[in-house]
Amino acid sequence: MTTSVPANGIERWRSSVARALELLVHSNLFISLATMSVVLTTMLLAGLPVDPLPLFFVFAVTMFVYTINRLTDLAEDETNVPRRAALTRQYGHLWLAAGTCLYLIAIAIAVFLGVPGAGYMLIPLVVALLYSTVGIKQLFLVKNCFVGLAWGLLPAGAGYYYRELWTTDVLFLAGYVAAMITIAAVIFDIKDIEGDREEGIATVPNVFGPRRTRIVTQSANAVVAVAVIALVASGVLSSAFLAVLAMNGYVALYIPFAKPEYGPLYYGFVVDGEHVFLAAVVCALELFVW
Repeated sequence: MTTSVPANGIERWRSSVARALELLVHSNLFISLATMSVVLTTMLLAGLPVDPLPLFFVFAVTMFVYTINRLTDLAEDETNVPRRAALTRQYGHLWLAAGTCLYLIAIAIAVFLGVPGAGYMLIPLVVALLYSTVGIKQLFLVKNCFVGLAWGLLPAGAGYYYRELWTTDVLFLAGYVAAMITIAAVIFDIKDIEGDREEGIATVPNVFGPRRTRIVTQSANAVVAVAVIALVASGVLSSAFLAVLAMNGYVALYIPFAKPEYGPLYYGFVVDGEHVFLAAVVCALELFVW
């Protein structure tokens, strides 16, 4: 005798999971986990000791910076992501308070412990202000490159923390992350076409359309993958760095499905999940292969 779950029960379960994931994404907890994943990947691939302190620093800074961005982007989100806008209106100031507290605690710990480059922890605040208030996002492609470069500072920051900034491994990861996040940032603009047009923001999807955007970003993803293979083949990088190709494969799979009608879970969870995926792959290789 077999039993089955009623269809309405399955729908309720799916709805509950979707709401939980939306909260994870809209509260910036997931993107904070993603930036932590970048630093963890850097530690493992560059042969640096795993230290929870820089992981906490990155988590705290991300919560602070992205919550500011959610509040300053509220007008755009009313059109692009209305559910996120509603949650931001209801809980945004609580998230900002939590993010600000974490950020201040991180700075206090860094200063108290004499962490190298503690003063550089003010850079994210400058980045947030430039992105959200100066109008960088209004400039075609500049905002995408700006976001990519900001994320590229994560491996660089980890290298600085360990006094290993100028090593080939760390510099490569900084460049790789910057390139891949720039690609992801362009893909992200596909979901915001309507709102960006209303705000007068020129983006690659607005100018060239979603289809050409997918072609361009997939081509860029392939170029990055070829560059990785070439660097490993030439001996510049160790074969361990071939692990990053897992993320290129992940990106290659989500690009064809990036469409304007897809909601925040696709972009905020699937697309933003690329670095969480890579960290999971690298951790698995570290535990069972290397």
